[in-house]
Amino acid sequence: MLALFLPAFVAAAFWTAARFGFASGSAQLAGGTPAQAARLAAMFALCGGFALLAAFGIISPMILRFQLSEILLAGADSEPFELMLARAEQLAAATTETITSDNPALAEAAELLRRRDTAAPLHARATAIVGATAGGALAWLLMRFSFHPRRLGERLTGVLLQMAAAAALLVTVGIVFSLVVETVRFFRLVPVGEFLFGLRWEPQIPLREDQVASGGAFGVVPVLLGTVLISLVAMVVAAPLGLLSAIWLSEYARPRVRAVAKPVLELLAGIPTVVYGFFAVIALAPAFREGGAALGLDIAANSALAAGFVMGVMILPLVSSLSDDAFFSVPRGLREAAFALGATRLEMALRVVVPAAFPGVVSAFLLAVSRALGETMIVLMAAGLIARLTFNPMESVTTVTVQIVTLLTGDTAFDNPKTLSAFALGFLLLLLTLGLNLTALRVSRRWRRAYGGE
Repeated sequence: MLALFLPAFVAAAFWTAARFGFASGSAQLAGGTPAQAARLAAMFALCGGFALLAAFGIISPMILRFQLSEILLAGADSEPFELMLARAEQLAAATTETITSDNPALAEAAELLRRRDTAAPLHARATAIVGATAGGALAWLLMRFSFHPRRLGERLTGVLLQMAAAAALLVTVGIVFSLVVETVRFFRLVPVGEFLFGLRWEPQIPLREDQVASGGAFGVVPVLLGTVLISLVAMVVAAPLGLLSAIWLSEYARPRVRAVAKPVLELLAGIPTVVYGFFAVIALAPAFREGGAALGLDIAANSALAAGFVMGVMILPLVSSLSDDAFFSVPRGLREAAFALGATRLEMALRVVVPAAFPGVVSAFLLAVSRALGETMIVLMAAGLIARLTFNPMESVTTVTVQIVTLLTGDTAFDNPKTLSAFALGFLLLLLTLGLNLTALRVSRRWRRAYGGE
């Protein structure tokens, strides 16, 4: 409901400024148009409502936590505050109308939490309304004092775009910082050399001091090898099929056929990955196993071959669609020049269009590889969970993302190597993806220079 309140007041500010702004002469003094005045009022209303709502979302939990700490700590209970707070939340979530507890402080805290849950939506709506009204009123006053709506709107738009860009950068920096901090904590417990060059991945934590092999093994080589193996199988499937289908779409298909075939091919990208996983487990893996048995090959029930093949089908639309867009952007004059020199359509496509669109093709392959590296559900269902030091696609392997999900599933405490190793794996995957991006950028720039693009 709150998501409808703020847009409604923004629309009201837009309509009010457009309907009554010029009647009062405010926009005439500012020298603007009705549309400019209306957009300015709507922008100020949106910014005011969102800013006040964000401040309410930040400050309100802090005030509530301070009130709960005063209530619970005043109860003179020796239990930790977090434990008492969890009990108070359980009492507040109970379906009974009255809250009863042997500890009066817990009952009072639970009652406060229940009142907060009831009144929070109303307070949030009121805050959004006040912020939007204040923003619209501020825009009206600025126009009354001869601030030009167009110039003021452009400045506000520039500020909002800068804030959006800064927010994206801050989110990226925050993700990297959190990964680095937890990775450093992990390397304080496990040597860097053991993690990077170890050949066994068995993350364990001791249940008792005399437990055998309680330290576990945190060698990332088997996990990384499985990730690379499945990604290679996927690219072996997706790269040639996607590139050839893109050449057909851009150079051979008629416009009507292209208009139908390309959207149908892109539908593969919208299928949930769990559906691909079911297809791999139910249909593809048994077929590969039976076919391998007929050829005298021992293919495991969960194999990198099945997972990689299905993953290749999943990323096929990325390669095909992006490569087709790159081919379609090649100037028509290059094609006509190749035909004038006596080239066939296939020669023109392979020797002129593909080299001219090579940077776009590299970007398509890069995006497909990044998608394959980050896939989890297909590998979890079709490839298995055990890390094996093998490069045989007919065996069961695991990947970095699957291990991250496995390590962070359930009740976890961030004070042991087993849990912290998930952040080290995530940081390693981040570095791997960054390396692929930099390599593709370097190759694209060199190819542009060689082809005369720079």
